[in-house]
Amino acid sequence: MRHLKPRRAMLGISLVELMIAMVLGLMVLAALASLFANSSSARAEMERNSRQIENGRFAVELLADDLRMAGFYGELDVNGATTVPGAMPDPCSTDPTVWGAAMRIAVQGYDNAAVVPTCLPSDVKAGTDVLVVRRASTCEAGTTGCAAAVTGLPYLQVAKCSPENASSTTAYRLGPQGTTTFDRRIKDCAGVAGLRQYIVRIYYVSTDNGATPPVAVPTLKRLDFTGSAFTVTPLVEGIEELNIEYGIDSSGDGMPDDYSADPTSFTKAGCASCVELNNWMNVTTARISLLARNIEPSVNYTDTKTYTLGRDAAGADQTVTPGGAYRRHAYSGLVRLHNVAERREVPP
Repeated sequence: MRHLKPRRAMLGISLVELMIAMVLGLMVLAALASLFANSSSARAEMERNSRQIENGRFAVELLADDLRMAGFYGELDVNGATTVPGAMPDPCSTDPTVWGAAMRIAVQGYDNAAVVPTCLPSDVKAGTDVLVVRRASTCEAGTTGCAAAVTGLPYLQVAKCSPENASSTTAYRLGPQGTTTFDRRIKDCAGVAGLRQYIVRIYYVSTDNGATPPVAVPTLKRLDFTGSAFTVTPLVEGIEELNIEYGIDSSGDGMPDDYSADPTSFTKAGCASCVELNNWMNVTTARISLLARNIEPSVNYTDTKTYTLGRDAAGADQTVTPGGAYRRHAYSGLVRLHNVAERREVPP
């Protein structure tokens, strides 16, 4: 007699069981998908924040490095070899005579972009500062690690031969390579002295990043002087605000006595020399304040913070409340203009 399997053991899963299994599986998949999405979103947010922090710190460091070298002209005794200009020099000038007169003014600024140099592009962001730095290259053209002299670029040649450097009229040569006679000599008065590129850099905050086509991302940019014009170099994206306060040494000891966001208009009681030209020549430190933001907006975020970026020309806190969905952070740094300050220091 044949034994048959019980009828119950021959049955498959029921439709209800199948639907329950599918629902449970979908719930697990949904949980995993949500976990993955949240993890990806958090990672993206961390990357945006890290990039913003890196950009902000880099922007401060970049400005500080150039400011530390402001007023460097190699072996040239600027105070002995140059004369005080009759008025504030035009940073956009292509006239070598103006370059020479401007060497005593290592930095020059424009507060809140109310008035800007004529060579500045129209993309400058309103309400942000413009900074001009003047100096010479730290290396002589053609030496190890330094590019050879290029026709058309501006260069400074300093006399190291005693009979030449003793006179302000023969102490240096300044002008474009190819049209300027660079005949100053080295210490033995036989060989020709080396050339250092004459540098004028104008820093400003732009409303776009300089891409093609431009993207509306606030960006720190720089104009580099070529002798006959300026070229624009985008530096750091996400730099939204820039404010610089200048330390003015009115006592002549190399230490700042006052800080002002606008030395052009700064004065104080009892200071007859506190006029525009003197104020800029007496700048020995600079306090940088800037605001960096993320390049991309953050989901479900609204920036309601008010940021303090140093002080304005009236001495009050300079604040901004930009709003929007971008995360931001304020950065600051104090920089000493070594080449200007050390010329004024009095030995103990």
